[in-house]
Amino acid sequence: MTPPAPLAGRIALVVGGSGGIGSATAERLAALGASVTVTYRARAAEAEALVARLPGSGHAAEQASVEDSASLVRLAETLRARHGKLDILVNAAGFTKPIKHADLDALDDDLIDRMFAVNWRGSFAAVRATAVLLKESGDGLIVNVSSIAGTNGVGSNIAYCAVKAGIDVMTKSLARALAPAVRVMAVSPGVVDTDFVPGRDASFNEKVAATIPLKRIAGAGDVADAIVACATTLKYSTGSVILVDGGRAL
Repeated sequence: MTPPAPLAGRIALVVGGSGGIGSATAERLAALGASVTVTYRARAAEAEALVARLPGSGHAAEQASVEDSASLVRLAETLRARHGKLDILVNAAGFTKPIKHADLDALDDDLIDRMFAVNWRGSFAAVRATAVLLKESGDGLIVNVSSIAGTNGVGSNIAYCAVKAGIDVMTKSLARALAPAVRVMAVSPGVVDTDFVPGRDASFNEKVAATIPLKRIAGAGDVADAIVACATTLKYSTGSVILVDGGRAL
């Protein structure tokens, strides 16, 4: 007999689903039986193509911007109307811009404000919009995508490091606030082989890989596997930040 899919009947929302980590996560959740909604801000074609190739049924792509809290509230209303519940929220939306840490003037106020609006406030806003649905699940899960930049202070720019430190703290605070109905976890990658950071190429990845104990950078699938583990095997964990960095932080 074929064992039942471990996430059969579960409803998942991947915010930022058209990105590298988001799309890999959507694929894995769907393969395990979940019905997955992915959001996109402007990359409609990528999101629709992702949904079209997901196994199973009940999948959808919805436009929403994490900078626009009202759009997230409307998204939650859509999920309630379509599914009547939400079991899993993955916060994978974000952006960054490479700026040398010593170049303080290049990190101007507008960029700092947008970094926090998208990467921190956006994640919180997604939780705020869907919290009631997740609580009603009775076994809700939130997984925030963080970064080891939040602990080692080494990242694409100083604001990005601060934002990810904030994600880690938010994860712990929400884990206390939403327990026991909702668990809240974070996954913390090192360098990932996606186009998330503009300007990073194969030579950069090779240089970094040589410094990592496992001698390779992460693929989006490595991070997605950790997110799925939060939903399938780490059922007694909440408030934890899971490193997915090949040992780079050692």
